Amino acid sequence: MTHRIALNFEDGVTRFIEARPDELVADAAYRLGLNIPMDCRDGACGTCKCHCESGRYSLGSFLDDAMTDEEAGQGYVLTCQMKAQSDCVINIPASSSVCKVKPSSMPATVSEIHKLSPSTIGFSLSVAGEALSYLPGQYVNVSVPGTTQTRSYSFSSMPRDGTAAFLVRNIPGGLMSSYLAERAVPGDGLTITGPIGSFYLREVKRPLLFLAGGTGLAPFLAMLDELKSIGSDQPVHMIYGVTNDADLVETEKLTAFAAEIDGFTYSTVVADPASKHGRKGYVTNHMPDAVLHGGDVDVYLCGPPPMVDAVRAHLAERGVAPKSFHFEKFSPSEGR
Repeated sequence: MTHRIALNFEDGVTRFIEARPDELVADAAYRLGLNIPMDCRDGACGTCKCHCESGRYSLGSFLDDAMTDEEAGQGYVLTCQMKAQSDCVINIPASSSVCKVKPSSMPATVSEIHKLSPSTIGFSLSVAGEALSYLPGQYVNVSVPGTTQTRSYSFSSMPRDGTAAFLVRNIPGGLMSSYLAERAVPGDGLTITGPIGSFYLREVKRPLLFLAGGTGLAPFLAMLDELKSIGSDQPVHMIYGVTNDADLVETEKLTAFAAEIDGFTYSTVVADPASKHGRKGYVTNHMPDAVLHGGDVDVYLCGPPPMVDAVRAHLAERGVAPKSFHFEKFSPSEGR
């Protein structure tokens, strides 16, 4: 039996390795040609000190000069002394380029295209014979067929049988959206590179607040997919905001998740003043005290830059400092 270890480098590149229960994480990485920081291999220098965000593991001996007991209690590890006892996520304090790690690129084919609304397109890709792995919330760079350009899209589902789904804003004249709306057919080939990104679901230790803007819904669908699989005893609330009524998509999936995940609730908000929707305005207009839990909450936000800035300012004005605040900004040309 092996455990899957996600190595997250500080530039956002993620590589997955498999480690045996009796194998040091550093040895598993080097066995696969990943040059993560290393020096003494004896727990004496601290060069390989990293932070383990989730998972169970055992640690061998180490000196205080390398890592203190207090740091060990905070989740820091020495990969030369760490053996995984479950799947783990480890933050490596170095860039992938320094460690001579390149993002994985693999061929994929278009499997499905769905015009979800006039403003949103969903599509799925299949990766034949490849191990498709990513953390819920991460993204890949997708090549645009017939061009040398790529666009970045967050996964909107966890991998199943080598297939993953995405959401794209249908921008008139947009490179990828025009391809998907006008020319794409199942079987078309392209290339994906990744996974990439520090926006992903951490180990759930307290209530969660998800804030999605437009196609920023995509990474949250993957997170909810994961929560459905692993379960959670913490309340999770999502506020999903869009500009116009037609921009509300995939709400049937949210309703299904609400029935399948204990403690998950969601609300939708439409900014257009002419909307007939029950909640008009912005997500900040519909954020009750109950979902902020007095600051004992982990906030995840994915949306356009003005939304991210507005939420941060709104929380500051209310005097709420979340335990953690994870966000990803995107512009329309980036697709997410």
